[in-house]
Amino acid sequence: PDTWAKLAADAGMRYMVITAKHHDGFALFDSAVTDWDVVDATPWGKDLIAPLAAAARRHGLKFGLYYSQAQDWVHPGGAKSGFPDGDGWDQAHKGRFDDYLEKIAIPQVREILTRYKPAVLWWDTPHLMTPQRAARFLPLLALCPGIITNNRLGGGIRGDLLTPEQHIPPTGLDYDWETCMTINGTWGYKSYDNNWKSTEVLLHNLIDIASKGGNYLLNVGPTPEGEIPKPCVERLLEIGHWLKVNGESIYGTTASPFFPMPTWGRCTKKISDERTILYLHIFKWPSAPYELRVDGLTRHYRLLSASILEQQGPRPIDARQNELTTILKLPAQPPHRLASVVKLTVAGPVRLIITPIPPAGDGSILLTAAQAIIHGKKLKYEYNKKKKLDCLGFWVDKTDWAEWTIVTDKKGEYKLRVVVATPAEKTSLIVKLADSQITGAIQRTGSYAKFREQELGRIRVDHEGMLKLSVHCGTHWSPLNLKAIKLIPIP
Repeated sequence: PDTWAKLAADAGMRYMVITAKHHDGFALFDSAVTDWDVVDATPWGKDLIAPLAAAARRHGLKFGLYYSQAQDWVHPGGAKSGFPDGDGWDQAHKGRFDDYLEKIAIPQVREILTRYKPAVLWWDTPHLMTPQRAARFLPLLALCPGIITNNRLGGGIRGDLLTPEQHIPPTGLDYDWETCMTINGTWGYKSYDNNWKSTEVLLHNLIDIASKGGNYLLNVGPTPEGEIPKPCVERLLEIGHWLKVNGESIYGTTASPFFPMPTWGRCTKKISDERTILYLHIFKWPSAPYELRVDGLTRHYRLLSASILEQQGPRPIDARQNELTTILKLPAQPPHRLASVVKLTVAGPVRLIITPIPPAGDGSILLTAAQAIIHGKKLKYEYNKKKKLDCLGFWVDKTDWAEWTIVTDKKGEYKLRVVVATPAEKTSLIVKLADSQITGAIQRTGSYAKFREQELGRIRVDHEGMLKLSVHCGTHWSPLNLKAIKLIPIP
């Protein structure tokens, strides 16, 4: 236990969560309501949770427990995915779900809250959990005042945080949230799963999540001998070393004010007195003359100081501001090969900073749904990894519209292409770009989930620099989903 807790602390983690009981119904603690637990059913014969809870607290970590409250593949009446209440794989599994809750789940939750006083309780897979059933668990939370629970109890109870699994929401969420993700492809342990995420991927995930206002719950599966696999240890310690230098840019920060996300990396934010601290996490170090343009951070935001975080401490760097951007003079070599952090202190509050979308090397500009500023009552950005949705949807109000800020470096004509999905036989879009406007018909794709790229027409750009592009409903309008817009320069 102490080795695990020390590794978590050395990795820079602030809390840890272990499985008290998973879907197999096996408890890693001594339960009074079943013999299917580590004390009564194994030669080890001792509680596994208490020593880890004590070790976590010795190393300054908050301690949390995962508990599968609904699915249980051993105890009669426990929920099984795909089976209705009362049914099961064989006679031994059959039984009333309410009896299972009364005899197993509710007493065990009372046991773990009373015994271990966790700071976090992580529910999971609420199969068969109605509002009435979920409500039976809620009085137990009073056993641990201030406990944090997630949104997986069931019955429509949202809990304290949302839990996107194995992905990072492109624009964050409008509620406290925590991405749960595996360090390879496995939640438990598989000897043959060597698909370890690199330190770069893990670190960039951590930064990306923090920049969107979330937490990172990174799963590590110990071996049958109880050891953390060596590739996990190496990666976690590398992240911990980075956090020792750059931790202030992660801990206690809030989401980035930049929208959409900048192309050079990510940003986190802290508000201090009448100042705002911006932490710029640079993934792509600029080449000579080693200058970073922070577009959107104009001279309206009075810059008080600029420095780069290094092992020896912050190093001041030069910065200049104009009406469009802040330009930072960086050293030739980044302090860290994976992500280096620039700390900017700005006078006053910093809320939303619109980041213009630059052209690619060939002059084309790609505008995604996640980058849109949405105006109206119904139109919204839809993201669902399982359903493969990543688009502007619910476009049922003709007065709703979407807008992007772009940077052009070429005057002239552009092909304008859209990636859309609609079951409608007849619909159209209006696109406005600076002084130009075109209206184009949209062809039926078959459904709201079947996307196709279509050419809307040609549009002229008579100005270089920062411009607004907006999309509106055409005269002949039926709802559609919009995934992307492409501007392609015509030679």
